[in-house]
Amino acid sequence: MHVLGWEEGGEAWQWRRRLWDWEEALVGECRSLLANVTLQVSTSDEWRWRLDNSGKYSVCSVYGLLTSGGSTNVDEASSLVWHKQVPLKVSILAWRLLRNRLPTKLNLASRGILAHDMHLCVSGCGDVETAQHLFVSCPIFRDLWQQIRAWIGVSGVDPFDISDHFVQFTYMLGSTSKFRSFMQLLWLACVWVLWTERNNRQFNNTENSINQLVEKIQIHAYWWLKAANGVSVFGIHSWFTTPLLCLGIG
Repeated sequence: MHVLGWEEGGEAWQWRRRLWDWEEALVGECRSLLANVTLQVSTSDEWRWRLDNSGKYSVCSVYGLLTSGGSTNVDEASSLVWHKQVPLKVSILAWRLLRNRLPTKLNLASRGILAHDMHLCVSGCGDVETAQHLFVSCPIFRDLWQQIRAWIGVSGVDPFDISDHFVQFTYMLGSTSKFRSFMQLLWLACVWVLWTERNNRQFNNTENSINQLVEKIQIHAYWWLKAANGVSVFGIHSWFTTPLLCLGIG
């Protein structure tokens, strides 16, 4: 690609068909990332660990990060809530979640709106309903994250902090823009469905199983992608079974 020319109009950017608008945007993003890349014959590519001055991975540097007294991902997570394929109301919900501004029972109790003896989680697990508990550590709802990861064929452990959870989930398939965009959208869909389920249990006395919630997340993601990209080359059955192949990233 470098030899052909990866600048705007370079021969490296030749395609067999005309690109969609969203694909053009991704190409522009890729081109901007390559703008400052300089290749030298005498220098080999290598991975560098940014948490250590030597550039090499060390357990000590990771331990220092984990015990530094706060999440380093708050700013990055805040930027990830805005996704062009996701409804604005969903992004606003996620923005409020990251700032602990959702009306969870503990937040309402701390403001005197709800009695302190009424701040238990709607799942019936017996723990206090905080944002972190509801979306990450609730023994009832946390299975949802495991099932979503199983659906796309990855595994992982949920971090305690919500911002860390968002960033880790977003990069679980890799750091390329297509992988990141899909996982970002999927996390936002999970948050939306979880909060909707919480409100339905609280105010409408209705309850869905985890399997039903997973299906709702799959459908939300499908229609968001279809509405934004005009995706129609795969059916809903294929989406439920092989989502990454449907998107061409499997």
